Amino acid sequence: MSTVQPLPATRDLADGEWHRLHPASPLLRGGLVFLAVLGFILANLRERLVEVFLVLFAPGELDRDFAPSEWEGEWAEDPITGIVVNGLVGWVLAGFVVLIVLVILGFWFAWRMHSFRVTPEALEVRSGILFRSHRSARLDRIQGINVTRSLFARLFGAAKLDVSVAGQSGNVDLSYLGSAQADRLRADLLRLASGARRAATAPVLPDAAADVATDGGPAAPGEVLAPSLAARAGGLVNRRVDEFLAPELDPSLAPPESVVRIPLPRVIASTLLGGTMVWFVVFVAIIVVGFATGAPWLLFSFVPALIGLVSYVWTRITKSLRYSIAGTPDGVRIGSGLLSTSNQTIPPGRVHAVEVSQWLLWRPFGWWTVRVNVAGQPVIGSGDPNQRTLVLPVGTGDDVRRVIGLLAPDAAHDLAGVIDAGLVGRGDAHGFTTAPRRAAWIRPTSWRRIGLAVAGGVVLLRRGWLVRSLVLVPLARMQSVAIARGPVRRGLRLASLRLHTVAGPITPQVAALDRADADAAFEVIAAEAVANAIRDRSDHWGVEPDAR
Repeated sequence: MSTVQPLPATRDLADGEWHRLHPASPLLRGGLVFLAVLGFILANLRERLVEVFLVLFAPGELDRDFAPSEWEGEWAEDPITGIVVNGLVGWVLAGFVVLIVLVILGFWFAWRMHSFRVTPEALEVRSGILFRSHRSARLDRIQGINVTRSLFARLFGAAKLDVSVAGQSGNVDLSYLGSAQADRLRADLLRLASGARRAATAPVLPDAAADVATDGGPAAPGEVLAPSLAARAGGLVNRRVDEFLAPELDPSLAPPESVVRIPLPRVIASTLLGGTMVWFVVFVAIIVVGFATGAPWLLFSFVPALIGLVSYVWTRITKSLRYSIAGTPDGVRIGSGLLSTSNQTIPPGRVHAVEVSQWLLWRPFGWWTVRVNVAGQPVIGSGDPNQRTLVLPVGTGDDVRRVIGLLAPDAAHDLAGVIDAGLVGRGDAHGFTTAPRRAAWIRPTSWRRIGLAVAGGVVLLRRGWLVRSLVLVPLARMQSVAIARGPVRRGLRLASLRLHTVAGPITPQVAALDRADADAAFEVIAAEAVANAIRDRSDHWGVEPDAR
């Protein structure tokens, strides 16, 4: 049976050996919730608990009119009173202690039984106490790696590493690792996923020896000085402060000109001008009407919705703080967050579709948002996985061009002149195939915007008037192409064209093209997709071209 190495013993977690998670993982995964529930119960029962302790330990402090015998009739209403009256306090305290011990042992056993290892081909995780599970995720199927550091995890110097793998429910979660170890493990996983061979590295000092300094003088040859308690505490505090102040993106990983950042005023202004503010105004108006007309049911119906909307807006703002997007040797790095931070890496060749969209109220300011389709992410929802498909929350046209250059570097030169025509243009400039005038019968406001173009191995689909949209689909990762002609479109000699990619928030399609143009586009896209898929080697970006 293979030996499980404790995590602090070495920083090299990709050595093929089994390792355990951070020692604080039980507390961060469930212990904090348990303590919060316990604190909530004690806070709500504090007055009764005070009375119980007075009866037991200081009966003389009670009022003369107060008698424990008066509690006997309240057994059905107040279990605590019944416990005192029936002399069960000792048994209850013993049971409470046993419960705490069992919970601690459960968390400890779960931590002991949870281990992982990294081989040249896969990331394997074993977990479970009664029901054991063993998962293996192929490294060449990794679609992205996200390192999340919540506020409490940062206090312990820990981070959560989430590996997105192609397939439903295929993600692998390592909660939690040491903060520096999570960064290094991410680099090792990306290097192995790229096809690069493992480089010979020098032995790495254990964490305990590498992270603390001694307070004594220089050591004699062969002598090892044990650090004092004050030196260890000081080194721990300094490391936590450095981790809190460190940027999410290491400046040495990306050139400054490739980094895209979002100013705080733009984040706040774009959120206030977003579509959610329309609903905010509607809800406030309904609540005011409820007050004025004396209709309390309006308040009970819409006040909770208003609170949820405000919470959503606040979360959107806080998650956009310190936002940065940059190109690194192992893919696009996206970092965000102030107190709780997130750092996602999308490797090359994993983006299946890109959508650049602009809400009507953002148009005077030239702001855009960028989303992507990546395998292993949900189609809908507002949770953290769906947030990872948001590459650029709000940015200018220049920011959009730089982000597209990061997501599709091989096609950046060919797309240089087409992007502007796709973002704000109309008509057939730069090779766009447009919709005929009769398409106004089914798209009366946006038919002039509809367009399709192929450039640099990428299909560009232009659409939308209220919300402008430009979708880019790399042909090498397109799944299929389809044409649809319903009765109305057949009567108008029109057809819709759709490109199929992995599931995600983007649906690449144009609603109306001339039937002949749609047929021609179908043939070109189908042939180009096969040719580009044969030539594409971006999923093995770490292998030299001659070795592919």
